[in-house]
Amino acid sequence: MYGTTGRTPRTRRAQAGPGAALAALLLLAGCSDSSSASPPQAGGPPQQAPVQQPRSKDPFWVNPDGTAAKRAGELRRDGKGHDAELLDRIAAQPVAEWIGTDNPEGQTKGFTEAAAKADREAVLVLYNIPHRDCGQYSQGGAADGDTYRAWLDKAVRGIGDRGALVVLEPDAVPHMEDGCTPQQFHEERYALLKEAVGRLKSRPHTRVYLDAGNPSWVNPPERMAEPLRRAGIEQADGFALNVSNFQTTRANKRYGHRLSELLGGKHFVIDTSRNGNGPKSGGENDKAWCNPSGRALGEPPTTHTGDSRTDAYLWIKRPGESDGTCKGGPEAGQWWESYALDLARNAR
Repeated sequence: MYGTTGRTPRTRRAQAGPGAALAALLLLAGCSDSSSASPPQAGGPPQQAPVQQPRSKDPFWVNPDGTAAKRAGELRRDGKGHDAELLDRIAAQPVAEWIGTDNPEGQTKGFTEAAAKADREAVLVLYNIPHRDCGQYSQGGAADGDTYRAWLDKAVRGIGDRGALVVLEPDAVPHMEDGCTPQQFHEERYALLKEAVGRLKSRPHTRVYLDAGNPSWVNPPERMAEPLRRAGIEQADGFALNVSNFQTTRANKRYGHRLSELLGGKHFVIDTSRNGNGPKSGGENDKAWCNPSGRALGEPPTTHTGDSRTDAYLWIKRPGESDGTCKGGPEAGQWWESYALDLARNAR
């Protein structure tokens, strides 16, 4: 999925992580009315709760109950202040919430209500397309097209009329173009993606960005243009680059501008969550996308990108969550604290 050669299929990560647990807590706390939409503090050690970034710089919601924030509080309690400060670098930033299969309406409702209460916008990732990830680390997805449509309807209903930026189905389009997803599934996938874009854009304050891989995966950019058109890019707000990968912001902008020209000037967003040191080179080429050592947090999320076509830098991949069971990591999407600390420690 996160191809480094542009030919070899790569994989990504588990679909929901701790976000699903928060959404369930929000729902149980009574998120049917906005007065109860803020994330609950379910006991545990005292912690320095993250605050929202200035809206003028970063309009996206910081989840005060994220894993990094919880662990920072626990580390302070245990007298490990230095490690807590490192995790604060992650906890202080807005990261995307990955919507899982259980109760998608409750998840999207909970996150968007909490964001709205803070006068911010939730960043969500929908990641449940059938035949997801070609049977690799993050395999799974809906059983069939009708199951996906039902799941999507619930997720969209939960968003309602609140603000949300949605990254739609990481890998889904690039995996068709690189040959990883078998040809017999392509027509249905294109149809489902196009329907998903339309359903999401029926919401008044939802922005949608179709995943378009990264500069090291599907090259040249001309290869991605027609697949994105078939997936509904015309109705979408744009496309997303570098999701869960490590390519530099500069390389993504160069790739994104060329792809934008081919798509009538469509804008794009870039995942900068772990690209502070760029991609791994040298001895890890076989799986340079999977938990590479020596990586670092990248530019903090912001809409101030200095580029008229780059709408935002986002932390779509949740820093500190594993890419999969490689290089000593836990299962995809699981928290890996030593890796999180290294990302923060190496940040410039």
